[in-house]
Amino acid sequence: MMSVSSTDRGLLTPDNGVLMFIDHQAATLSCLASVERKTVLDNVVILAKAATIFGLPAIVTAIKAPGFDGNIAGQLSEVLRETAPITRTSMNAWDSEEVVAAVRSTGRRNLIMAALWSEACLAMPALQALTDGYGVYAVENASAGTSPRAHATAIRRIEQAGGVSLTALQLLLELQRDCAWSEHYDEVMAVLAAVCHAPDKQPEHSAVKLRTTLKREAARKQR
Repeated sequence: MMSVSSTDRGLLTPDNGVLMFIDHQAATLSCLASVERKTVLDNVVILAKAATIFGLPAIVTAIKAPGFDGNIAGQLSEVLRETAPITRTSMNAWDSEEVVAAVRSTGRRNLIMAALWSEACLAMPALQALTDGYGVYAVENASAGTSPRAHATAIRRIEQAGGVSLTALQLLLELQRDCAWSEHYDEVMAVLAAVCHAPDKQPEHSAVKLRTTLKREAARKQR
């Protein structure tokens, strides 16, 4: 169940969370339609950039077994170049002593998880981490199941057990939180520039408008 005591009154911060990327690899991606595959990978990249921008620990793990080569998607490895994936054979990452040890070594109690497939590789470690007292946050749009129903059912099961669902962009903005906090503001806005597409497909134009609006709001709050 979400632990309010391990968060900032329910919010995630750069100091209280750890990201887990589970099984974003060719064999699992192959079950997704091309549009869904692109959407999931785009959101995985947002999560990975959130980790690099704010210094969140990131744990990457992949299955290495017949049909699964243990290599992660290039889009993820490109952002997390310094993070070597932990390979394992069990669909349940929480069965891996190395994965659990990596989580424990961070000293953090809030696990932000994204995985393929949701009904197995997300649900199983999420449920067991909850029983071990961790707060679990399932990143819904950076995860996917073998079908939309399988994904929705897995997310519902995690929530019923006490986990929390969120989106990749929601996490990024929650970590930034205040537009007056300038340390990572421009990096966050650069990510938004690729996400907030204007109708004419000019994302930079859209992001500039959003940046101006947010800075105006920050200035108003400071008065």
